[in-house]
Amino acid sequence: MKIAKIVTAAILVSLTSCQVQNKKSTTTNSGAYAEISVKEGGKWEGRKYIGGTFKNVQSLKNAPEHTDHSFDIRYEGPGFENKHMAYRLYLDWRNAIDLFGKYSDTIVLPKVGLDGFQSYHEKCEWGSDILKAGKAMGIGSIGRYVNKQVLHFNEVDSTLVNVENQKNFSAVNVNYFGWKTANEKIDLKSKLTVVPEERYVKHTFTPSKKIDGICTGIVKLNKLELIQKTSANKKWAYIATYGAQSMFSDNLGLAIFYETATVENSVEGVDDHLLVFKPTTNSVNYYFLGAWEKEKAGIKTKEEFLTYLDQKLTILNKKNQL
Repeated sequence: MKIAKIVTAAILVSLTSCQVQNKKSTTTNSGAYAEISVKEGGKWEGRKYIGGTFKNVQSLKNAPEHTDHSFDIRYEGPGFENKHMAYRLYLDWRNAIDLFGKYSDTIVLPKVGLDGFQSYHEKCEWGSDILKAGKAMGIGSIGRYVNKQVLHFNEVDSTLVNVENQKNFSAVNVNYFGWKTANEKIDLKSKLTVVPEERYVKHTFTPSKKIDGICTGIVKLNKLELIQKTSANKKWAYIATYGAQSMFSDNLGLAIFYETATVENSVEGVDDHLLVFKPTTNSVNYYFLGAWEKEKAGIKTKEEFLTYLDQKLTILNKKNQL
């Protein structure tokens, strides 16, 4: 009997973290979803949160100790997904947006990162982390371009986030208070919205005052060509990359659609293809997306990806929104 128990325990230990996760979580069939999950019942030791268990919450104010890899927020920030792709925002100084590729068209985020920070870098039954953001912005996040470099969110007085799950959409709302870059301090509101059937994320940001250099972008990977196109009426355009740029060298397309009137210029940064916005206190809208060849009924070639982008650009040309 003791031998049997030891063998059983050894088998359980040898299970991958993906398999352990599957026993702890369930999925829903809704097409759009947003969440943020934090640890409770543990304690801070310096900049690391030790012990505790994850619990989903509706809203959160970042702890003063929080930074990258603090282990207090599941997969390091809020997640949001549609039927095709899942996204996460690093809710720390990086402020980058990453991709979780999905094998199914059901909700997967409740299954991700329950055991910590390593399993989602492996191929799990639901999918995997597929984008290496590194020092870049990932896809579609916010930074500030000053003196030929992207400034992230290293100095912020406080960061508040809440999530919405409505019948026809889900969203992540982030309020950055006292974001300081290059001797300028502003507040910034950000809203990331997903709808069930579409790959894209609508990103709306609102600065509290006019400053130069607020930007978004696409991470540069594997020296892939930057693709650019403008709509027939010149009101909308997109930048995009396509090729073997996932963490596992799968084909992955990345794109940002933007209103040309809101953008000052496009810039080749060190780590990103950048779009630099004009100074404003008005709300600015743009759309970004990832398309992974391993998705259910996924886009598998560059030609298919460009056809898809051109279809969306035509809609923007006619309706001014997706």
